[in-house]
Amino acid sequence: MSQVLHTMIRVGNLEKSIEFYTQVMGMKLLRQSENPQYKYSLAFVGYGEESSGAAVIELTYNWGTEQYDMGNAFGHIAIGEADIYARCEAIAAAGGKVVRAPGPVAGGTTEIAFVEDPDGYKIELIQMKSATQGLG
Repeated sequence: MSQVLHTMIRVGNLEKSIEFYTQVMGMKLLRQSENPQYKYSLAFVGYGEESSGAAVIELTYNWGTEQYDMGNAFGHIAIGEADIYARCEAIAAAGGKVVRAPGPVAGGTTEIAFVEDPDGYKIELIQMKSATQGLG
């Protein structure tokens, strides 16, 4: 059986990103490592371990690179939430940036919101009651 283990994103400030994903988004820092020979550091964050079936995010910091061109291919990371309205309030109170207020998706009833991490990656919050239905 196959499963998605993690999604890797490159970050410009590893500590700032770890703080965002743990303190603002409520994830846990699962593990962290450095590779001095190739000058990069990794941190894995998530709501659970891959061994439990949870997908996690790998934050990759290439030493000396503080910014990346986002391009237009990557979309977002999606997270299911029991209450996106309360979650957005908590994220904003913790210093996070809500870039799309919670509410129904255009032309549908699925409730979503978007927040942005310190590097500009978008995170979609989807009301759990409709998280597996697709937007509409």
